[in-house]
Amino acid sequence: VSALLKSRPEATGLALEVLAGHSGLERTIASPHIQKTGLALAGFHEYLREGRVLVFGESEVRYIESLPQLARQNALASAFAHDIPCVLITGGWAPPVELLAAAERYNMPLLRTPVPTPLAIAKITSLLEDTLAVREIIHGVLIDILGLGVLMVGESGIGKSECALDLVVRGHRLVADDTVEVRRRGETIVLGTCPELTRHHMEIRGLGVINIRDLFGVASTRTSKQVE
Repeated sequence: VSALLKSRPEATGLALEVLAGHSGLERTIASPHIQKTGLALAGFHEYLREGRVLVFGESEVRYIESLPQLARQNALASAFAHDIPCVLITGGWAPPVELLAAAERYNMPLLRTPVPTPLAIAKITSLLEDTLAVREIIHGVLIDILGLGVLMVGESGIGKSECALDLVVRGHRLVADDTVEVRRRGETIVLGTCPELTRHHMEIRGLGVINIRDLFGVASTRTSKQVE
């Protein structure tokens, strides 16, 4: 949850603030799929899924406010007893006092965003899908050839980097040399990026490590590309 809070709101469009439950910020978000099951507050809490962010919109906040004080406490206690990473209040709604107290009691991070519910769900799902994507390091070279992401793989020393340099000389763009970090987005999209340590650099046998951007200009490199 703490990593989610560090995401830049100017880039994600999702400003977040912590209202309560600061001691639970190390809880783990295990799934990019959120849950908005207001029925959990009405007693059907067995449908809550572990590791998923729980979203409270206007209907959930209004329902909690409509309950008697003891019923509020019991409903929140039943919901927060599950292994939920955090609760997100959308639309900037002010939570009832009992909700703040329950979040503190169960060390449940209670977050709030001014973004309306449908837009907030879309934004946080997209953010979590990217953050929780399956990642792998592959030995190879990733090149952008006429807009097509081409990943060259093979045994060490067969000339992958030399081939890539020849392509860069011809006007194509280097993404990553030697170490390519690939991550899966959705079921069919694979994105390749270069680790920060080796970004814009390439190792050529007999020549050493060269900086492609310094030699050929900023248009000769890019930070990521879909592997096609």
